[in-house]
Amino acid sequence: MGNKAVIIVHSGDMDKIYSALIIGNGALSMGLDASLYFTFWGLQRLKKGALDKGPLSKMHMLGLVKWIVKKRMQKANVASLEKLMKDYKELGGRIIACEMTMEIMGIRKEELHTEWIDEYGAVGTYIHEAKDASITLFI
Repeated sequence: MGNKAVIIVHSGDMDKIYSALIIGNGALSMGLDASLYFTFWGLQRLKKGALDKGPLSKMHMLGLVKWIVKKRMQKANVASLEKLMKDYKELGGRIIACEMTMEIMGIRKEELHTEWIDEYGAVGTYIHEAKDASITLFI
């Protein structure tokens, strides 16, 4: 197995996007290759202006939990999603956007941050990327 982490980013919840980017950055900083395969609601976060627009989690309680968590994250100096994405790309992280999801959800390439995306592909692209990975996660 190779020194690679491949993460399926299925959820668009803010806590899950944070998790994927933090783990991806951690893998890259430890010398592993890293790829994030964005599909379904995760892919929605790659739309222009939408990276931090998703719900915090399924337990949002009318936005109160998201507000509290964001305040605590600011106090703890947790990097923004934009900063984590910038770092991820600068460290050489790859992003794959699911073409099938784009078709199903009616998402056009022009709507996405194309500068972040390294490849557009379907399940075969993910399988090819993950087959030799030492770490695979579904978030």
